[in-house]
Amino acid sequence: MARYLDPKNDLIFKRIFGEHEHLCMSLLNSMLPLQPEQQIVELKYQSPELTPDIPALKDSIVDVHCEDNFGRQFIVEMQMHWTPGFQSRVLFNASKAYVKQLDRNKEYRLLQPVYALNLVNKNFDSDPSVYYHHYRIVNVANTEKRIEGLEFVFIELLKFRPGNRAEKKLYDLWLRFLTELNEVDKVPPALLEEEVIKEAVQYLESSSYTKEELDAYDRYWDSVRTQRTFYLDALDEGEAIGIEKGRAEGRAEGEAIGMQKGEEEATRKVALNALRNGFSVAQIQALTNLPEEKIREIAPST
Repeated sequence: MARYLDPKNDLIFKRIFGEHEHLCMSLLNSMLPLQPEQQIVELKYQSPELTPDIPALKDSIVDVHCEDNFGRQFIVEMQMHWTPGFQSRVLFNASKAYVKQLDRNKEYRLLQPVYALNLVNKNFDSDPSVYYHHYRIVNVANTEKRIEGLEFVFIELLKFRPGNRAEKKLYDLWLRFLTELNEVDKVPPALLEEEVIKEAVQYLESSSYTKEELDAYDRYWDSVRTQRTFYLDALDEGEAIGIEKGRAEGRAEGEAIGMQKGEEEATRKVALNALRNGFSVAQIQALTNLPEEKIREIAPST
């Protein structure tokens, strides 16, 4: 009997969407708020390492970075955790992709938009009915007026519930693919009726991976569980520290300051625990969004 791996795993996600342009294009066209005339018709992959020509800024690795035939940039991220700095990291990476176009386009007017699609396997918004979040630069007084350049979509996968919407068939099927196929031995028939989804399902079969790749698959989940435990433990302790410091101030502003300090302490503890358990600086950056120099400041104390 076939065993189907979880597409949210880093190895599998990059195999499907980072190696097969047509599958990535289908995902982007169904998930992004693009008008019919804006649909992507051709894609090519870019380096996932966004390196700006600014020495002070640290390189950043994204899951999938691609460009269409119009020069528009697309960044796709599968995120298993939601940390306070994740949105800032997404903004930073998208901004780098936008600025980097100047390497070949010397005029600002030639810069093309950057779209960041972020699939998050954790709830971060308090409204249980809203899981699709679209951000762009708009005029506050009249949101119909906007500045083109950067657009962001965050999808909370855990909140998604499939609907009966013919006009959004691929949208629902891709989200079902990402949420329902997690270590299963049977695929819902509806997912096999659409050719692109059916093809993507084939890349989930464990038999198509080597032993070394399956070991890496399991290590990724171990890493996710460990990071999650570190973060939750540190967050609990940080909240307690923050509340105590806030009370000591005796004012509402003091409590807010204390909470901020507590969050900083929680993030530092996550980095410290990760260092002690052999995590690399890059892994700790992805988990905490701390700059490399801050992590290295912590390292001697381990």
